[in-house]
Amino acid sequence: MCDISNMIAVITGDIINSRTEPAGQWLPVLKNTLEQYGENPVNWEITRGDSFQLLLSPKMAFYAALQVKAEIKQLRDLDVRMAIGIGEQDHKAEKVSESNGLAFVRSGECFENLKKQNLGIITGDPQKDEVLNLLFNLALLTMNNWSSTVAGTISVFLQNPEKSQTQLAKQLNKSQSSLSEALKRGGFDEIMQLEAFYRNQIHNL
Repeated sequence: MCDISNMIAVITGDIINSRTEPAGQWLPVLKNTLEQYGENPVNWEITRGDSFQLLLSPKMAFYAALQVKAEIKQLRDLDVRMAIGIGEQDHKAEKVSESNGLAFVRSGECFENLKKQNLGIITGDPQKDEVLNLLFNLALLTMNNWSSTVAGTISVFLQNPEKSQTQLAKQLNKSQSSLSEALKRGGFDEIMQLEAFYRNQIHNL
């Protein structure tokens, strides 16, 4: 068992169908989301136009991936491909793209191996990887089909985990029943159960 406190997570991703929409539509959305997890360029960078890397704590990686997905899915015809790598960091540079270590290697390897699946993980524990990737695949059956409305609702709940449905309904000037229905269509409760399961698995690496 590894000491998780000495490990980091690296998310390598890119925007699917980015060329079909002006960068001015999705780039600010992506930047605003990544900024919630640290400073540019030491914690995150956008490279090659529509690719990005994000360095963060292992326990937050799946939650961050959910947030990025919920933000990008609000834009018509766009989606995001992401690979999570967990491991040590040998060198922390001023730019994420110049840092290195096992987490970066695993994230890059995972990204290269993504085919039809657009979310994957390599933790260094093959058994955990098999279980988590299977569960990600099942979750993607729902997540890949989020409408912009559902994605927007889920995004608000991810950004405000401390607030109740009643408070958010008031904030958004929507009925609680409409929010509840959008969350149900998006499989939000089940996805948050997966998020909790993910944290437990990562804690026990």
